[in-house]
Amino acid sequence: MDKFQKLREETPVFIYKSCTIADNGSDIDVSYEFVFPGLAAFRPGWSFTKPASYAGNAAEDAVFQRLAFSLGMAEAVSYWKAACSPRFIVECGTLSPEQADWWKKLYFNGLGEFFYINNISADPDSFVQIECTQNTVESPEMSEKELKGCLVPIGGGKDSALTIETLVSAGMECKCYSINSRRSVQETVRAAGLPGESLITSKRRFDRSLIELNNKGYLNGHTPFSAIVAFSAEITAYLNGLKYVVLSNESSANESTVAGMSVNHQYSKSFEFERDFHCYEEKFLKSGVYYFSFLRPLSEFQIAEMFVTHKKYLDVFRSCNLGSKVSPDIWCGNCPKCLFVFLILSPFADCQKLTEIFGKDLLDEPEMLEYFRELTGQTEHKPFECVGSVDEVNLAASMTVQRLEAAGRQLPLLLREYRESSLYKPETISKRLESCRSHYDSNNLLPAEFEAILKNEMERIL
Repeated sequence: MDKFQKLREETPVFIYKSCTIADNGSDIDVSYEFVFPGLAAFRPGWSFTKPASYAGNAAEDAVFQRLAFSLGMAEAVSYWKAACSPRFIVECGTLSPEQADWWKKLYFNGLGEFFYINNISADPDSFVQIECTQNTVESPEMSEKELKGCLVPIGGGKDSALTIETLVSAGMECKCYSINSRRSVQETVRAAGLPGESLITSKRRFDRSLIELNNKGYLNGHTPFSAIVAFSAEITAYLNGLKYVVLSNESSANESTVAGMSVNHQYSKSFEFERDFHCYEEKFLKSGVYYFSFLRPLSEFQIAEMFVTHKKYLDVFRSCNLGSKVSPDIWCGNCPKCLFVFLILSPFADCQKLTEIFGKDLLDEPEMLEYFRELTGQTEHKPFECVGSVDEVNLAASMTVQRLEAAGRQLPLLLREYRESSLYKPETISKRLESCRSHYDSNNLLPAEFEAILKNEMERIL
């Protein structure tokens, strides 16, 4: 906390200085400049492929300008957090007081883990003041562009694989979207039966001079990256004339990571953010793109059971954050995300197959014991990863114990300990399973035609 206050005093101002759009006919480049006066300047950027169907000049397109500026606001928090300057000055665009409050809410809640890990006590009102040097705020007009079809962001994991598989099988017109595409993304698209040109990739340029500041002792930590996905996907959908941005976030993402506190590693995957983003688009961006999560009514447990039925994805999906930094992307086999995915799939997939996928039986690794305790709710907080709820992890663990014992197989280390704990309640498994399979969260934004597709798929599998 002392460090936080000291940095704020030494670096009282952060400036969103410029958002520059360059349309060269084949690509659209968006460059940003963020500044800590007297300390550092950051120049990240994006490159979007310009489709032949987009006839305009992005630099003169008012809708694109709004989208590009907003993407810059989503990017800026990654750099602002190094010193958490109390004043955030916007010099290159306009924000109404309502918009400024919207961004403050996203920053504060999206930085919940960052504040928690860095032992920072911050409140949503005073942690930052967002100011604009341009006072005139015009009411934007709705885009007249005709949009149709879906853009499905693909991360390489099981959730987006299930979404694209279900929509394609239902005959929906789909394109896929990725930021700095990886092998697992490309193979997921291929497994879905889509041609390579169905994958639209944007290129994000991160300014690595931020790392130099971190190495000097400036603050570092988790930021709401899924908000960046949201705004960049919105840009891609608008350029390509696509009506829907179809995310794959589930209801489990709404659960706080820290017990008894509003600290959610997955805040920008939560329904609260989804709803807020939807409202922001309708009031301030007006591109005509509709943003929602197809899997929002479901839990991670339901998604795992449905995903396993599509065996063609088992050898290609990846969702390990550490492994994604390796080329080609891998399962690292040593992190809580790998353990969670192994565990949530274990009631439905053959354990030998899971061991083959991950390279070892993660439920038999002593190094995984603490992560396992975190996942099952035996510690103050869950792992700071995109993982399921405590209840569904416990159900998965219980079912796997029961399944292995029924087959006469020896339990791996983690499940042996679990078997002896008070968490293992075999007499409640059937009731909990029935409740989980019938779960359907009504807090969602699915259009009627998508809801019908999802419910049909649930009935088919669950």
